Amino acid sequence: MIDKATIQKITETADIVEVVSDYVHLIKRGRNYVGLCPFHNEKTPSFSVNTVRNFCYCFSCKKGGSPVNFIMEKEGLSYHDALLHLASKYNIKVEEKELSDDERRQLNERESLLLANEWAAQKMEKDLRETEEGRSVGLQYLYQRGVTDEAIKKFRLGYNLDSGHSLSEAAKLEGMDVKSLSAVGVLGESQKIPGSYYDRFRGRVIFPVLNPSGKVVALGGRDLKGGMAKYINSPESPIYKKSNELYGIYQAKSEIAKQDNCFLVEGYMDVIGMWQSGMENVVASSGTALTDGQIALIHRFTNNITLIYDGDAAGIKASLRGIDMLLAHKMNVKVLLLPDGHDPDSFAREHTPEQFREYVKKHATDIIRFKAQVLLKDVGNDPQKRVMAIESVVNSLAHIPDKVKRNVYIQECSRILGVREEVIEGAVEKSRGDVVERQRRQREVNQVDLMGQNENNPQPDLSKQLSTSRGREIVEMYPYYPFERTVVFHCVRYGILDFCEVEFDDGSHDMINVAEFVAEELQVDSIWFTFPAFAKTFNRILDLKEDFITENVAFLENLEERKKEMLKNGYDEIASKDLNIEEIRRAERLLEEKVNEELAKLRFEFARYFIEQKLSSHHDDDVRRTVNEAINEEQPLSNIYIRNNPVSERKMELDRMKVLVPRGVLEWKNEMLNQMIRAKMKQLDSMLGRSTQEEEQKILMETQALMEKRGQLGKVMGDRTIGKKIK
Repeated sequence: MIDKATIQKITETADIVEVVSDYVHLIKRGRNYVGLCPFHNEKTPSFSVNTVRNFCYCFSCKKGGSPVNFIMEKEGLSYHDALLHLASKYNIKVEEKELSDDERRQLNERESLLLANEWAAQKMEKDLRETEEGRSVGLQYLYQRGVTDEAIKKFRLGYNLDSGHSLSEAAKLEGMDVKSLSAVGVLGESQKIPGSYYDRFRGRVIFPVLNPSGKVVALGGRDLKGGMAKYINSPESPIYKKSNELYGIYQAKSEIAKQDNCFLVEGYMDVIGMWQSGMENVVASSGTALTDGQIALIHRFTNNITLIYDGDAAGIKASLRGIDMLLAHKMNVKVLLLPDGHDPDSFAREHTPEQFREYVKKHATDIIRFKAQVLLKDVGNDPQKRVMAIESVVNSLAHIPDKVKRNVYIQECSRILGVREEVIEGAVEKSRGDVVERQRRQREVNQVDLMGQNENNPQPDLSKQLSTSRGREIVEMYPYYPFERTVVFHCVRYGILDFCEVEFDDGSHDMINVAEFVAEELQVDSIWFTFPAFAKTFNRILDLKEDFITENVAFLENLEERKKEMLKNGYDEIASKDLNIEEIRRAERLLEEKVNEELAKLRFEFARYFIEQKLSSHHDDDVRRTVNEAINEEQPLSNIYIRNNPVSERKMELDRMKVLVPRGVLEWKNEMLNQMIRAKMKQLDSMLGRSTQEEEQKILMETQALMEKRGQLGKVMGDRTIGKKIK
């Protein structure tokens, strides 16, 4: 277990921008950041990172949360392991007892597999450097290929000894789980002797594949003995889907974002060779056809990609693969063919970085222009081939989502292909309809897959799926679920803010916050939350008041110091200007108003987001999930309201709170009355002809009383007077 103080230190230290930036290229937009969502493939950024709230959210797939929640979702980790992940990132010391064998076995499968891969990679890195065989065979091969010590360290290259059992024996000695090592393909199980394992990568140089966060998800092994398989790779597993990974992405991501361009090559050595040549923004598809997942991974860091291939026939063919997918992702694509006989590795070794960059600058060609020219070269005088070439280009043009960009390419291709512009345009628009329909069907398939992946969540998000069978089942068990949800969500957003002043029986007055107001309103009618997660969350919100009072005192003290500093700097600046007395007074008055407004905004934000920041990383799954859903579903005020009410955001938030909170409670009470009336009416129907007139009259009067109460409630639902006397 991690102690409470350490958890608090981790959650307070973890910065959402820094955490998300390990996975997503973020672009500053106002006070916040945006980027392509790391949880689903998208072409237009819908993933937002809020710096004030230390929170992220995708407006498309609805995923996100605090730094802890983000890591749990992205890495598939438990709450405990997500905290350890962040503690490691920020060098926060965590004192924990040594895991027992029993506890080790209970680690989730994903973490066990990652641990297995990391152990194997470290072992083979060490064997490359510290064993005679590693130095004389593995290291010698790398040196012969021109790989430097810096690159060996950067890409964590290693060597698997050729004994056939070096890893399996070391694993047993060190207490590693051989089944996990087998599951990730580091070890193979003997067909003849069950329970006996051998090294799958024996005698090979090892290229670890790291995901964007630096976790070893797979290994590639290069044969040095002339065997049938030049390369073998890790099999797919819960931590490795080849179609979603790119070799070198961890090492290249920051440079890709910085250069705003990504070079895509085919193999491990191509990446390393270019990296050594100073072209550090390079990744490899590892010999597979480019996939949507790989394109989406690149797109998180840049919109620009340059495909680099050999200049032979195979390279030309490879350069045409995946064009349509790249264009559909709104990527700006260029292709570079190297001189015949060269691959990126050999070309990098024979040229200086400056020469390589100059070659790229001169010879990289726009992909549509390149495709049209390549296809026409093979046409000759064959009309059928010419038609097929034009159709292929048209199909690629149809994958470009942006109409303006599409039209520019149509004009260019008309010139290259020798076909009238209107003819190509008509064909493209017809093909565009087919492309859009295919993409729509694929999105539906992906959505079904995504829902299937979430079936095992401990408490699914039913907020938008109450019409599903599972949603109906929840409402049948907890009839007031939607109303309780509305109220508890308002309390997550506004719960600690002052709501109204109340008068007690002894004549004293006090200010109560939103959560306290809700508690009092519910208790008046003996109502409480029936859905367990909401009850727990609301109780935690009520418990936070003392923490808020304590922390708010310290916050206000810091603000006072900040105010003095801001005023001093402002006064000094005014004094440095050549102003008369009246101008000085006016400038000082404006300065003081501006400082007071800024500090009022900071005071409001501290209170407004206090609950979110305290509970969005809470150890209780139900509390954390409820809070994150509440934050995710918050909607901004309408543009009409903003236009008609030219006041500060703080004032709008307060106005919103004064309307929404009472209305949420009243609608909950109204629904309770509705259900009670329905129950009475049903009871009355069952009694007709079977009970005495007095008994029926009694039920009728009770029903009438409930209806009158509902009528009174209805009168105040749209116009609630906040002040009240508490008894």
